[in-house]
Amino acid sequence: MPTSSPLPPLNREFIAHFGEMGSKWGINRTVGQIYALIFISQRPLNADEIAEMLLFSRSNVSMGLKELQGWRLVQLRHQPGDRREYFEAPSDVWEIFRVLAEERRRREIEPTLSMLRNALLEKPTTEEERHAQERMREMHDLIARLMTWFDDVQRLTPETAQRLMDLGATVTKVLTLKDRITGSKPKKPG
Repeated sequence: MPTSSPLPPLNREFIAHFGEMGSKWGINRTVGQIYALIFISQRPLNADEIAEMLLFSRSNVSMGLKELQGWRLVQLRHQPGDRREYFEAPSDVWEIFRVLAEERRRREIEPTLSMLRNALLEKPTTEEERHAQERMREMHDLIARLMTWFDDVQRLTPETAQRLMDLGATVTKVLTLKDRITGSKPKKPG
């Protein structure tokens, strides 16, 4: 991002990093930068302000805002006496996480589960297909278990989810201790 941007250095650094990370997460760098700007902004921004602050073309900003709306990551706001549309990120970071997780699930996980379910309905005709189908069953079962857990976590309040995350290392230690006491060995992945 050019250094002639009117943004403070800390903001520019965050926005640039979010753009880089966005490209690794499968979204356009520009869209990542637009979202980062909206996320850290103290007030809703309109497309012209976003274009000016990020030194992007108005058309790139418009396309990026449409994509962010499709992901439900920005909310449209109107200002009294102003016909322009303003955009802001949800204020609750837990809500942002939930929306992102739900959208990724809808776009990526559900189609995979559907494909795996269909593959598991097929009758294998060779040993190679039987082996492949068994591996697909393992993948299906793991993803289904994770989605059940995800659904349970999604129903938690943010405070309860935070406490659950804080318990993570403690729960792991307790389960490891239980395995030592009972002599059972945890199944290693792979």
